[in-house]
Amino acid sequence: MPEDESLGALVAQASHQISTLVRSEIELAKAELKFDAKRVGTAAGLFGAAAFIGHLCLILASFAIAYGLVAFGLARWLAFAIVTVFYLLVAALLVFVAYRRLKGLSGMRRTARSLRNLAGGAEAEAPATEVEAEPSAGTGTPAKPAREPYTGPTAGQVGAHREPVDAQRVPAGGPRDPAGTPGGEPSSDAS
Repeated sequence: MPEDESLGALVAQASHQISTLVRSEIELAKAELKFDAKRVGTAAGLFGAAAFIGHLCLILASFAIAYGLVAFGLARWLAFAIVTVFYLLVAALLVFVAYRRLKGLSGMRRTARSLRNLAGGAEAEAPATEVEAEPSAGTGTPAKPAREPYTGPTAGQVGAHREPVDAQRVPAGGPRDPAGTPGGEPSSDAS
């Protein structure tokens, strides 16, 4: 009967049931992840096969277009050159769009600025040298000049404007803790 069991036995029983529950939840999560991983692997394989078949269809369509141009009276080499140039233009357009999308990334500007500001205290002591605006190697764009050193307060200077604690403000006998004993020492009654 539950009324006859001691508190210790009830706590032990509850602890055992909780640990069993946690273990079974972990096993359920593992089984679900294993099942999901198999489904994701299968789907990835199917997508890969579809991409390969689509690539083969693109090749065959390219030959069909080239031979269609030959049927219109173009030389065979010219027809295949036109198809090739078309695909090169499409590839160049895709590279351009991808480059523009990557160029627009902001990266971690706020984090970098925060880190520069933290490191700025050390840089404020050493003068920064300016870099001449020479073109960067291979890019043709001018290099950015070195940034100005951080001139704001350092961590040690932030609290320097505060007033020190006056000895006159401290009550006689030193500071008192919440129990009312001077200097924060335990009272002899508390032992």
